[in-house]
Amino acid sequence: MTKVDIVSGFLGAGKTTFIKQLLSDVYQGEKIVLIENEFGEIGIDRGFLKDAGVEITEMNSGCICCTLVGDFSTALRKVVDEYHPDRILIEPSGVGKLSDVAKAVRDVEKHCGVCLNGQITVADGKKVKIYMKNFGEFYNNQIEHASVIVLSRTQSMTEEKLKEAVAMIREKNPDASVITTPWDKLDGEVIRKALEHRSVADQLLEEEEHHCCHHHEEGHDHGHHHDEHCSCGHHHEEHHHHGEECGCGHHHHEGHHHADEVFTSWGTETVEKYEKAELENWLEEMADENKYGTVLRAKGIVEGTDGQWLEFDLVPGEYEIRNARPDYTGKVCVIGTDLKTDEIKGFLRV
Repeated sequence: MTKVDIVSGFLGAGKTTFIKQLLSDVYQGEKIVLIENEFGEIGIDRGFLKDAGVEITEMNSGCICCTLVGDFSTALRKVVDEYHPDRILIEPSGVGKLSDVAKAVRDVEKHCGVCLNGQITVADGKKVKIYMKNFGEFYNNQIEHASVIVLSRTQSMTEEKLKEAVAMIREKNPDASVITTPWDKLDGEVIRKALEHRSVADQLLEEEEHHCCHHHEEGHDHGHHHDEHCSCGHHHEEHHHHGEECGCGHHHHEGHHHADEVFTSWGTETVEKYEKAELENWLEEMADENKYGTVLRAKGIVEGTDGQWLEFDLVPGEYEIRNARPDYTGKVCVIGTDLKTDEIKGFLRV
């Protein structure tokens, strides 16, 4: 039986970095296949995963949940039949709903020889408050349905801010393991235990339950079936029942949106060369001003005027530029709401 782990996370939370660490420290020696469901036209992250010897099935999507459910059974069966992996990692789009992805896996478990193992959400600790407020429908879904929540960028947070972020997460999901230590300080075994949700307390409780023959019916299964009954005890009706009328002709429940109704993704390939300083100014403007719309994530790799390739990454309020190996062409992808694509094209000269 092939284990399936879903590694979700809102735009720019650090999913890709965390997956790198899982591959090198936690799952080394296992045969892994990664399935990406990228929201956007350009798959920027493919390079390093290919370098790691990981096979990729990339399902670029218009309507994320429809694509997942539509192609999902076929994609999973093909992966299992062709590669016989020990584990499949699914990296949904940053604006995909974890509940939809988990449901898609459960719907095909019996037919595809897989079992859903972990539902992991990577969350930027510094952005928990603002994202819960502004993008609750998508962001909270990833928090609520996780069995493990990995907080990123905690090393640059005060203890007070970290406690506040954890408290907000606990309100939405009291059952998940929450990793607050910067993950580059943790060894693989500690991360593995956290991902398997096997804390000492869990083990003691399990032993206690085993000794007293009292069987609970509430479904305390550490978050693995949150789409049916989450910790608040409500039965959730927010899931699409795809397959009957898919192709985005299906009935949308009130208050339940597809990612492509809320977020815009714009991407391009470019042969243009850019000064590092002008790239910095552009990212500065995107990080702090509204000149280009509400930019939630920008990433890309372009050639500098001095011949050095530059890779950049942006989330609201911060960005990073680093030197990179040459790619076959320049690529840029911007995701946000109310994007001013003409202004973006104007800067990029495309």
